[in-house]
Amino acid sequence: MRFDILTLFPGIFSGVFEESIVQRAIESQLISIAIHNIRDYATDKHHITDDEPYGGGGGMVMKVEPIARALKAVLGDEPLPRGQDEATRVILLSPAGRLFDQSLADELAICEHLVLICGRYEGVDDRVSQHLVTDEVSIGDYVLSGGEIPAMVIVEAVTRLLPGALHDPLGAAHDSYVTGLLEYPHFTRPAAFRGWAVPEVLLSGNHAEVERWRRQQALLRTYLRRPDLLARAELSEEDKESLAKLLRLPKPS
Repeated sequence: MRFDILTLFPGIFSGVFEESIVQRAIESQLISIAIHNIRDYATDKHHITDDEPYGGGGGMVMKVEPIARALKAVLGDEPLPRGQDEATRVILLSPAGRLFDQSLADELAICEHLVLICGRYEGVDDRVSQHLVTDEVSIGDYVLSGGEIPAMVIVEAVTRLLPGALHDPLGAAHDSYVTGLLEYPHFTRPAAFRGWAVPEVLLSGNHAEVERWRRQQALLRTYLRRPDLLARAELSEEDKESLAKLLRLPKPS
């Protein structure tokens, strides 16, 4: 997979992709990442990439022309894709975008090429959103100074879903949100620390009981911490009975 990131502050990405899973994926040629400075595509001598908003108001707005030129340099003359099943997606990181979640990460992981445009300042000229991108994406309902950190999040979340990116080929399948639930709790040596003991079932060697315990704990943890997720999760009758027993409540309908 190829990632192209368009930004006004390329230095922010220095070192970020040189560690851990992303770096291994680059070394294994599973992915490539190119950082493009939008200022390089401004044609005036001062490389201006923003201007005052029409209609007045505070802040500055990123100009459409440098972004359009940067996209042309990255995409060439290929037409802008429009369908969500296209191999190439052009994404504007924006507070107004679709909320990034595991489902969207799965959707993007089947693409061959992702172009990520990092917004800044008061916003981006809306002609970028209207005519130059396939998607707008937000990583949460809060305000950041720009789209650089969201771009890092997307690269990380998508990369770890690619076959071969993780040492354990089934590792991503058990992550929180993948199954619709939070992941069960994890423990490692020592078995006891300051009187805090690892649950006996994990020391039993009974794999069936371990899996049953993990599923129950995932259900309970999601109920206690993210009931909104549990309300949307597909639960089996056994799941509902297990959760009711754990909570000592009537069986959920």
